[in-house]
Amino acid sequence: MRTTCTDSDLWQEYLAGDEAALGNIAERYYSTLKHYGQKFSVSDFVVKDCIQDLFLQLWQNRTQINETISVKHYLLKGLRNHIFLHIRSAKRMVNHDLDWDMGPLENISGESILIEDEAFLSRVHQLKQLMSQLSPREREAIYLHYYQDMSIGEIAEVMQVNRQSVSNFLTRAMSKMRNHCQPQHLLIFLYLFLKF
Repeated sequence: MRTTCTDSDLWQEYLAGDEAALGNIAERYYSTLKHYGQKFSVSDFVVKDCIQDLFLQLWQNRTQINETISVKHYLLKGLRNHIFLHIRSAKRMVNHDLDWDMGPLENISGESILIEDEAFLSRVHQLKQLMSQLSPREREAIYLHYYQDMSIGEIAEVMQVNRQSVSNFLTRAMSKMRNHCQPQHLLIFLYLFLKF
């Protein structure tokens, strides 16, 4: 993979018909896309299938696709749309809010892990309670902002809402987190949430 090429250079080459450039983009962003896709309550198989469909569609429609400011942002938005499309076609989606997966946080129990530090177990329990207080949209906004380092505008496009809604999601989430935990634990909670 050519790591010296910028995303913009690879995107230009892809738009010009270079299949290898699209392959390099796929290699560069595969793990990011997979990790993001796994946050939705769908199987790993569905996530991998949606990523494959995304890149297949990108290749087939390359003549209709325009330049983009952020390739990462474009791909995350595309994957989100593919996952929504998959869920709709499977008739499992009732509304536009997906159940944002909290991953292993839901399955952590004192019996399943052997940790002697009760303070850590208390923090994990507190984190589970804290994350359950957040709406799926708030968890998604937190993930995109702090883990994917996306701007409010980029998050708005990915989540298909306006910028003010994203600001509201982030503000409400941080407010809930501040109200339910000690300040010194807030960064630990954000770190643990993002790792799961």
